[in-house]
Amino acid sequence: MGKVALITGVTGQDGSYLSNFLIDKEYTVHGTVRRSSSINTYRIDDLISKYQESGKFKLHYSDLLDSSSLNTLIQSINPDEIYNLAAQSHVMVSFKNPVYTTQTGNMGPLSMLEAIRYSEKDVKFYQASSSEMFGGSEKVSLNEKSPFDPKSPYAASKVFAHNMTKMYRDSYDLFCVNGILFNHESPLRGQTFVTRKITRALGRIVLGIQEKLTLGNLDASRDWGFAGDYVEGMWKMMQYNTPDDWVLATGETHTIKDFLSIAFSLYDLDWEKYVITSEKYFRPNEVDYLLGDYSKASELLDWKPKTSFEDLVKLMCESDLELAKKDKVLLDENLITPTWEHPLSS
Repeated sequence: MGKVALITGVTGQDGSYLSNFLIDKEYTVHGTVRRSSSINTYRIDDLISKYQESGKFKLHYSDLLDSSSLNTLIQSINPDEIYNLAAQSHVMVSFKNPVYTTQTGNMGPLSMLEAIRYSEKDVKFYQASSSEMFGGSEKVSLNEKSPFDPKSPYAASKVFAHNMTKMYRDSYDLFCVNGILFNHESPLRGQTFVTRKITRALGRIVLGIQEKLTLGNLDASRDWGFAGDYVEGMWKMMQYNTPDDWVLATGETHTIKDFLSIAFSLYDLDWEKYVITSEKYFRPNEVDYLLGDYSKASELLDWKPKTSFEDLVKLMCESDLELAKKDKVLLDENLITPTWEHPLSS
């Protein structure tokens, strides 16, 4: 009999990759979705079609702000492992919606920790922490012992959840882990995130249906990896003999200019001819530099990133070029208008 996992935020990038990974490991996967007027399941539609009828993949309506529904769901599913991936995860949006960002980031994990605390079963809990918690003020390599200096409502909420997870682990002897993941991208990344915004626009530029791309701070430097590699690290944290906090990263940092240069060079284009900057995309409190040290995960979990930065950029560019081809067909048939700016990206 395989294990049972509950994933909050299952419709997101990490939720999709993790679900596929766990099902390959013979897990039964349950995922939560918020009840709303429109439910975006495109990242997991293949899982629904393949596994929902057999019961290997099941969706449930729930909300991080509804502690009663979370508690009831955990009791009914009786999971072996819970992966809390749900949050308002866009940093810039967190400045515009700080209350909602904080509520979901704080109350969701706290409600689940309380449910696990009173559960008759030994349930393992994974909390998605973030490299944004470090603040990125200094050009240093960051590990599990590095101090936190959050610079956004999103990062501050992640610090709270991180510390509560540690507190419940230490106070109640629960198997609770914090995965401090540095930036991880993929073709499933949301289109308001800078890497996906670049590759989505580039595909359209290559096909001649978009002329310019507007971005913010091009000198921000990040440790970018592939989301598909990182979900394996999440799982390995949960299989380790003792619960702990873990950094997952690549050990390399690259600027947004680096990302642009590699992406546009794939199509023999000079990115500087197409990219303009605007202050409206600058954060009120910028995180300038993030670089992770994953040596602990490498030594104890036998985990390391498999996908290079260059291969990640290429993977995303190729995927979004195919999407741009579909855009061009719709545009040629006058089924869409040539307005490429995402309505929530400003």
